[in-house]
Amino acid sequence: MLILTNATLWNPGVLETRSLPKKFLGRVLVVPVTASVRVWARLLVEMQLIRFSVTLLPFALPPLMVRDLAVPVMQAPALMVILVVLVELKVLRLSPRARAAQVEPDEAARRLDTLAFRARGCLRRIAARHDLREGALRLVVEQSDLARVPPLTLVSVQSDVPDAHVLSLDPEDRALLTDGLFDDAFTERDLLAANHRDKRYVREVAQEARAVSAHARLAALLDRGAPAR
Repeated sequence: MLILTNATLWNPGVLETRSLPKKFLGRVLVVPVTASVRVWARLLVEMQLIRFSVTLLPFALPPLMVRDLAVPVMQAPALMVILVVLVELKVLRLSPRARAAQVEPDEAARRLDTLAFRARGCLRRIAARHDLREGALRLVVEQSDLARVPPLTLVSVQSDVPDAHVLSLDPEDRALLTDGLFDDAFTERDLLAANHRDKRYVREVAQEARAVSAHARLAALLDRGAPAR
């Protein structure tokens, strides 16, 4: 899971938006400040140019080893297109039947309810920590639709007050999301299975800031060590 905010990206300009929810995959290149080798590899897989290049290696390598093969290979663009389509649609993505078989409808609904419950809990705590009282906070969870590779999950908190924007989250906010959204009982892969079934890869959960309880705001003040007013 990558939490997208100013402090976690080398290119925070990609967070700018005029409408909500702000979507990232397939639209902008996300460059995290820190990430494991596994995450970097998964981000590279998400780039179409790299996927296409790897897919077409069987056409690129033979001419390098045997010059006489260069002309026949270059005269087979249709085969290249067919191979790319097969890999993209049959290998890296699921058919409608395969998506439906990922998870039963009732279980998919339960997983989405779990996401909504956890997301609202995180949003209430973030709103209380920053004493936000207007508008709605939106937790946007976006996943890649690629199958048979590890899930790629992008998480951001967005708001339309005063204008549409992605919130700047401090380390404590990000810790709330890291600890509060996914665990062994509800994983990114569990959510992805439900998303595959619906063919819907952006989930948005909203929480009205004014609905955050006084008790939650007081608890946030005490956690910060600030005197209550």
